Amino acid sequence: MHSSIASYQWLLYIFTVISSLQVSAARFNIPRLSPTRGTILQNPEILSATISKDFQTFYYNQTLDHFNYRPESYSTFQQRYVINFKYWGGGAGADANAPIFVYLGAEESLDGDISVIGFLTDNAARFNALLVYIEHRYYGKSIPFGSRKEALKNASTLGYFNSAQAITDYAEILLYIKEKYNARHSPVIVIGGSYGGMLAAWFRLKYPHAALGALASSAPILYFDDITPQNGYYSIVTRDFREASETCYETIMKSWAEIEKFASEPDGLSILSKKFRTCKPLKDSYELEDYLELVYADAAQYNQPPKYPVNMLCGGIDGAALGTDNDILSKIFAGVVASKGNKTCYVNPPINESETTVGYRWQDIKLILQRFASNIIFSNGLRDPYSSGGVLEDISESVIAIHTVNGSHCLDILRANQDSDPDWLVMQRKAEVEIIEGWISKYYDDLKAVQ
Repeated sequence: MHSSIASYQWLLYIFTVISSLQVSAARFNIPRLSPTRGTILQNPEILSATISKDFQTFYYNQTLDHFNYRPESYSTFQQRYVINFKYWGGGAGADANAPIFVYLGAEESLDGDISVIGFLTDNAARFNALLVYIEHRYYGKSIPFGSRKEALKNASTLGYFNSAQAITDYAEILLYIKEKYNARHSPVIVIGGSYGGMLAAWFRLKYPHAALGALASSAPILYFDDITPQNGYYSIVTRDFREASETCYETIMKSWAEIEKFASEPDGLSILSKKFRTCKPLKDSYELEDYLELVYADAAQYNQPPKYPVNMLCGGIDGAALGTDNDILSKIFAGVVASKGNKTCYVNPPINESETTVGYRWQDIKLILQRFASNIIFSNGLRDPYSSGGVLEDISESVIAIHTVNGSHCLDILRANQDSDPDWLVMQRKAEVEIIEGWISKYYDDLKAVQ
């Protein structure tokens, strides 16, 4: 009896964490959770133009507050979702009960994800699946209170901006879609990457009646205080760079003292500003160090084919040794240019603030998963620094961990490329699809048994 109460209390703790999730980089710089890199966020309108006509956009009249009964709780906003009907075998009317694959949007507009996330479209024909993509509240075109300015203006309006509200949004839209398209018995598989992967796992835990299973790619669900080592992320960044080039790693390590040395000298910040071609004069050394930490972390997090950003960055650092400007900081700057491209300025560029840049700042587990969870795949690439907070071993027969030694952040759910995808990545995706196929097959057997 006591163990049951304890387990229940832990489950309540998990959902308390979900409802109040906040991410803060502070001085310990970690790139935000996203299955895609920042370039995609900056140009969503370009990517939108490449999306197939098979994708149809809809809006759901979503409840602002699912958990309280104040008058303002009943306010609504328009939440965007996108459906691809191309491959769907139909609902009960077609005597098919074909599955529904649902991508759970995370901390960005839905536009970029639709054109990059390939797991759904790559496997839709095999399952005759309906494809659904749902945008996270407060992002893209799914912003309450009429505008981003109003939605993000104070603690009161931001109070509705949390993960618990978001996964309940998803549940409402899914149940509405199943009813509308006569798909009440169609099994649902939710899919997400990074923060969206955490949402997928939490969704399966909280709403098992709405989703048969979840694929949580690169989901660092253990990244809470005292659950995983706080230096775990950067220990993997360090390993990635050492494996790429020991001389590159040593140059980076020496550079921190060199930056501090320059910064302590008269006019030293001005010299550093010129050397790194900063967009504004540096106020202190932390500004430059923070930027470099994020450059290195971003390269490691998305170190995947065909470009392999860590190799590109280290190529710039090591290659600079052959030139005339071969001091340590010149080498570091050469690496930045190799990684970020040749720009007019670096380090502290003007920021186009969006709901992503503003809103995301607001916004014994193994035992609990064993007792309460089922049908969840936690996939990770061990080159991804966030894998240090991921589930890397099977929890039970149906809560399964799949990881690859050379994988990077959310690589398994991105669009497949038959020409460049390595065999290990192909096998990883194949294993995930076969597990999902097994869940759906068992579901159909159980459905026949009760009909």
